[in-house]
Amino acid sequence: MFLAVAAAGSLSQVARGSAVAVSSVSRKIDALEKELGVKLLHRSTRMLLLTDAGEQFLPRARAIIAELDDAKDAFAESHAEPRGVLTVTAPSSFGRRHVAPAVLSFLQQYPLLEIDLHLSDQMVDLTAQRVDVAIRIGVLPDSDLVATRLAPMRRLACASPAYLARHGRPATPQELLQHNCLSVATLPVPQGWWCFAGVNGNAALPVRGNLRCDDTETLLQAALAGVGVAHLASWMVSEPIAAGQLLQLFPDTADKGATPQPAIHAVRMPGRSHAAKAQLFIAHLRAGFGAPPYWDAVGDELGDALSRPAAADGAPPPGSRPA
Repeated sequence: MFLAVAAAGSLSQVARGSAVAVSSVSRKIDALEKELGVKLLHRSTRMLLLTDAGEQFLPRARAIIAELDDAKDAFAESHAEPRGVLTVTAPSSFGRRHVAPAVLSFLQQYPLLEIDLHLSDQMVDLTAQRVDVAIRIGVLPDSDLVATRLAPMRRLACASPAYLARHGRPATPQELLQHNCLSVATLPVPQGWWCFAGVNGNAALPVRGNLRCDDTETLLQAALAGVGVAHLASWMVSEPIAAGQLLQLFPDTADKGATPQPAIHAVRMPGRSHAAKAQLFIAHLRAGFGAPPYWDAVGDELGDALSRPAAADGAPPPGSRPA
């Protein structure tokens, strides 16, 4: 009743909506204030305002009611087909490419469920925003979150055939210092950018280029347009590599450079009563991504074809494309 009054700003409006007398609503608020030992509302004949104590109690009251609703949902989940709302967040690019399709297939499998999907590169507070599952990419900091590893995070150095035709193909990562490298503009730089196993002490190479951007989609488009060399996630570039729009450089270093190794995780809050639905969705993601994930499997198959020796007559191996 307190939440309803705080939202409406009126005892009489809540009374009409609940089909009770205004005095009944007032008595319930009085009883709550007596139990808490503080005044929650300033009431007069013309207005109703929250006190400072009321402002402090309001979000806690909302959380109490929400937890009660979650508890009811949890009991219902244990006896019936999964239903209710699941809130999921994911980084924008990865979410569009790989989480959104998984959400659609998940909803087809569980039609009584609803999903609120939010795609954003902003780090969200799972508790404050009541998020059930968040996809996080990189090295996870220590926290109380329950994390499930979904896939490794590989970065691949790649460039378009047109760029390599103009500037030559670097034979080693060190030669990237003589190339136009397209880099991320965010600080701090995410783990693993321009890192290659056994090169520069496994630290990032001090590459330079004429484009820095905080949007990796823009860097991908620049690489496809032949502007320079990119070092992007395999989940982003595997399709253009398979299509021959980009050529992977230094495939032997694709899995190794950064320490600790970044990965793609699903994280959730411990103890949440939506845990059953969250775990069901995370299991769906893991099954859908596969091991190795389908985007890496595409790239690995192409890499195997490109690494096979040429035929005796000098023809390129099957699946290869001119650089």
